[in-house]
Amino acid sequence: QLQLVESGGGLAQPGGSLTLLCAASGGHSDYYFYAIAWFRQAPGKEREGVSCISMGERQILYGDSVKGRFTISRDNGKKSAALQMNSLKPEDTAVYYCAAAEYYYCSEDVSSWEDEMDSWGKGTLVTVSS
Repeated sequence: QLQLVESGGGLAQPGGSLTLLCAASGGHSDYYFYAIAWFRQAPGKEREGVSCISMGERQILYGDSVKGRFTISRDNGKKSAALQMNSLKPEDTAVYYCAAAEYYYCSEDVSSWEDEMDSWGKGTLVTVSS
């Protein structure tokens, strides 16, 4: 399993931007072979998939609520991933989690991502408010 640490959360105004980072360490396979996904959990709600990027960037997928506003990326040399969040809305307020799955190609079914992940970070809080 990878050890994952998120950073970059904080307070943003509606319409603003934030970039979250996920730094990885450990694991018995090369970082290249892990799919990286972002999830979020708002107060009183279930955790939902936000974005997923497969090994080799073969699949890059987004949840419907963030399509066109968020961009996921990865840097295998630095063993890191990022989530660029633009045009933020108050409903984007949540704890954001980075997760990883070894040898996983992200499914088109966003709801299936969570069960595939075998490594999780502790999360970083994003608050969108004026």
